[in-house]
This record gives sequence, C-alpha cells and structure tokens, in this order.
Amino acid sequence: MFFNFNRKTVGELRRKRGLTVRELADRVRCKESLILSIESRKLIHVPRPLRDRLEPILRGDDMDKIPW
Repeated sequence: MFFNFNRKTVGELRRKRGLTVRELADRVRCKESLILSIESRKLIHVPRPLRDRLEPILRGDDMDKIPW
C-alpha cells in the first residue's frame, strides 16, 4: 500500500487530500515556495527531513485524531 504512495508526486497527493499549497505549507510549517519547488517531485525523492513531516499529512494520519 505505501509502496505506491511513495511513487506519487507531492502535487498528486496534495490534491487527493484537497489541500492548497498554502494549507499544506501551514501544516508542515514551511514556506509556500518550498512546497512549490517540490510539487513535481515524487515523494520518495524529497529530502528526508521534509518527507518525514509531509508523509503523515499526505497520508491522512492527522485526520484520524479529530474527535468526531
């Protein structure tokens, strides 16, 4: 399951979650220009420290903690 997840681009995964560049940058706590620069890269090719912050958000792990 996560093998295919790492092979998709950051832009595809972001749009799948319904996030704008600004919203993703706010959640990751980085600049929008950084998100735009990695938008066309596959997640596996994003530098490790940034990938560790992006993966839970793009996977939807943060949505699991919302008390409905």
